[in-house]
Amino acid sequence: MKKARLFFQLIGIVVFTISLFMVSCTKEGPMGPAGEDGTDGNSTCLACHSGEIKSNIEAQFAMSVHSSGINAVDYAGGRSYCAECHSHQGFVQFANTGEVIGDITNPTAWECATCHGLHETMEVTDYALRLNDPINPIFDSETTMDLGGNSNLCANCHQSRRAEPNVTNPGEETFFISSTHYGPHHGAQANVVAGVGFAEISGSVAYPEAGSSKHLELASCTGCHMAEFADGEGGHTWNPSLNACNTCHEATNEDFNYGGVRTDVETKLETLRDELVRLGVVVWVEEDEAYEPVVGTYPMIQARAFFNWVGLEEDRSFGTHNPKYIDALLQNTIEAIQAEPTPGS
Repeated sequence: MKKARLFFQLIGIVVFTISLFMVSCTKEGPMGPAGEDGTDGNSTCLACHSGEIKSNIEAQFAMSVHSSGINAVDYAGGRSYCAECHSHQGFVQFANTGEVIGDITNPTAWECATCHGLHETMEVTDYALRLNDPINPIFDSETTMDLGGNSNLCANCHQSRRAEPNVTNPGEETFFISSTHYGPHHGAQANVVAGVGFAEISGSVAYPEAGSSKHLELASCTGCHMAEFADGEGGHTWNPSLNACNTCHEATNEDFNYGGVRTDVETKLETLRDELVRLGVVVWVEEDEAYEPVVGTYPMIQARAFFNWVGLEEDRSFGTHNPKYIDALLQNTIEAIQAEPTPGS
């Protein structure tokens, strides 16, 4: 009985000692001022990663040519010198290392992780884009082409892969077109928007200063192609948004032919093409259902004219991307090429 009493006395001493220790470590005093509200990390993430939003983005992306890989992956996605823009694996490798070091064994089409990597700031505006700095274009690595923030990601691929003939062969009177694939390469839209990289042949129309396009200043790639999704346009479809264009133009157009610019440019492109056909630089190839250059040596002015025609044809905006620059290129090129004599005449 005495042992039991002693045991409980010891337990009481231990509990009392612990209580004293806890009190001595607790600081009492008036409540301090309230701290600033912190950032709700979950809320920030959910701006893009919530189930509904992510599903909507994926549905939009499924409508895009980038998702399907049409015209890209099967043909060029595995080639080391094409893969940086023609496959998911190639672009990620290029973004991380600045090059693609070998052929891609099993190339696939683009996906979310092609453009998006790791977040840096965790803010709502941090889209974790793999590349968004101004670029040194392939056709002139000594200059800088800046389409503005997020739009620079697009410019890494949507640019000319080579310089115009008079830059690659300065001072020469002739130029050898060595392939039916010669030209700026498909989709040099960044050149057009920035107003650089094409053959600026002298003529009656003055060329605007590079980078002076209102579309570059006010919208650029993301402003038109990634505006709020509606009616199958904008968002992650990358189809240009007529709603966004009408808002900026304060118009109610049912198409993108503001002021008849697209009609005018399409007519001039056909005129320039027909002049190139007359000169034998371009022919219709039934098998490919396309106009293609004829391999051969041509006067420099004719080679430069072809470069402009095929580059602006494959821009596919019919003037929208940079109306003043495109008009100057086409009008001056047509004037110069119409003065060229028909072969054999």
